[in-house]
Amino acid sequence: MPRLSEVDRHRALGMLQTGLPISEVSLRMNVNRTTIFRLRQRLHETDTVTDRPRSGRPRCTTQRQDRNLVRNYMNNRFLSGLASSRLTRGRNNQRISANTVRRRYLPLAYVLVAHISAPS
Repeated sequence: MPRLSEVDRHRALGMLQTGLPISEVSLRMNVNRTTIFRLRQRLHETDTVTDRPRSGRPRCTTQRQDRNLVRNYMNNRFLSGLASSRLTRGRNNQRISANTVRRRYLPLAYVLVAHISAPS
C-alpha cells in the first residue's frame, strides 16, 4: 500500500474535520483504517503531520557542490569521474570518490538521453 503524501494527509484530516468517520475517510483515501487513526493521533500529539527524520548516512557533498559537478560536466564532458573527484572537495574538506561523482551524474544522464531520443 503506498505511503500517503503530505497533501493526501492534509486532505484526510480535512475530511475528518468535516465530520466523516475514520472508516469512510480510509475508504476514500484507499488506505487502512489504522493509517487514518494514527494520522489523527500524531496530529494531536505533535501538532504536525510531516514526515519525521529518518536514519541514513549523511551526504558527503552539498547541493551546491552537486550543481558545480554537473556544471563542470556540461562544460567538459570528456572529464572522467575520477578527475572530477580529484578537483572537488566534499563537506569538511574531505575527498569524494569517483563513484560519488558518477552517482551525481546519473540523473543528468537520464535527462540527456530523454532529450536526445525525443522526436523533434
